[in-house]
Amino acid sequence: MKMIVHDLGESYNGILTDKCDELFCADGKYAPCQGCFGCWTKTPAECFMKDRLQQMCRLLGNADELVIITENCYGSYNPEVKNVFDRSIGVSTPFSTYRGKQMHHTLRYGINSQLTVIVYGDITADERGTIESLAVRNRINMGFEKSVVRYCESAEKVGEML
Repeated sequence: MKMIVHDLGESYNGILTDKCDELFCADGKYAPCQGCFGCWTKTPAECFMKDRLQQMCRLLGNADELVIITENCYGSYNPEVKNVFDRSIGVSTPFSTYRGKQMHHTLRYGINSQLTVIVYGDITADERGTIESLAVRNRINMGFEKSVVRYCESAEKVGEML
């Protein structure tokens, strides 16, 4: 399954729907993570908050390919996109293991294919380095074999990158 998480607004959903199996518009219309760790222990991979992100751990965990489309925000994802991943800690378990000679949480869903991050907007060389490091860390923590970061001048041109 290919999943796209984007911050482009719902007007882009029609353009992106044909390019994936699952689409999520990170519009900020959901609660931030409360840090209760219930999605780790009490209700594995399911958030206790009954909103659009309640099942996000399962969706992300089952995505063979994940595409993140985000506006540059100081070399990171924009806050709405980051909130989606803050609420998705349940893709892993509270237990630890070694992957790549580093300690990481055990994956709940196993290894997936590719994480692609498409960043649009103005971005400096330092910010590029930061977002590329972030993509590598997210790749490892979320269980993807490889990661790719692409840059785009504006939101209007993002569709050409898919």
